[in-house]
Amino acid sequence: MSQGAPCGYTLGLYEKAMPAELNWKEKLTAAGRAGFDFVEISIDETDEKLRRLDMSRDERMELVSLMAETGVPIRSMCLSGHRKYPFGSRDPEICRRSMEIMEKAILLADDLGIRIIQLAGYDVYYEESTDETRLRFGKNLKLAVEMAACRGILMGFETMETAFMDTVEKAMKYVNQIKSPYLQVYPDCGNLTNAAVLYGTDVLQDLETGRGHLAAMHLKETVPGKYREIPFGTGHVNFEAAIGKAWELGVRRFVTEFWYKGSADWRKDLEDAESRMRNILEKM
Repeated sequence: MSQGAPCGYTLGLYEKAMPAELNWKEKLTAAGRAGFDFVEISIDETDEKLRRLDMSRDERMELVSLMAETGVPIRSMCLSGHRKYPFGSRDPEICRRSMEIMEKAILLADDLGIRIIQLAGYDVYYEESTDETRLRFGKNLKLAVEMAACRGILMGFETMETAFMDTVEKAMKYVNQIKSPYLQVYPDCGNLTNAAVLYGTDVLQDLETGRGHLAAMHLKETVPGKYREIPFGTGHVNFEAAIGKAWELGVRRFVTEFWYKGSADWRKDLEDAESRMRNILEKM
């Protein structure tokens, strides 16, 4: 954490930047040694990650103890499991499962001390998006926000790679519709950069549309048309400008999002990502 001004900022690490076979103590320790302030846990659409929502009370308390022991907390959750089980699905069973996932994610966040749940901005993913799916998405989103409000957990939309919600402006449509302090936007600057290329728009102007409603920012590299697994420094994202604008808009929580792909030097990759983004943030 920045030691200059009392307000400072925090820089987190996406869990999937580390080998999946590591246990939680090893992951938290690695993140701390690389200089990160916290870890963002992944609850994706795989059965393995979704089972985390059913951790026992003892397992949850053990994880809380590991955070205290290592000095590195888990403070945000990337909830991408809704890609497989979206709020807007035409299948009633999938919708039921989506709300069950949401409720369990909120309870897990509450138990672990997680502050922000990043929501995947999809009405549907493996189905065709229609007026019907968008309407159902909005209705179920309202219920989800009410659940989060009950536990005091903040939720923020990730700007995605599909046309449904690939910009802050599109995410703000639902933020303005719900009108709850517990629903905000958690943009991905890499995805926003690709959207700007696609639409001929400007990333900074798009971020401006979320003024007062940006909870955090994902720092991810992309290239036009590709949204994942691009090494930092090899893409087209202007991190200095994106971070600067987010800072102006009051964002003080950032997460480096990248993926472990089998490199023997993955610990150096963590250090490189931390150093790149920390150097920018220290100038704010």
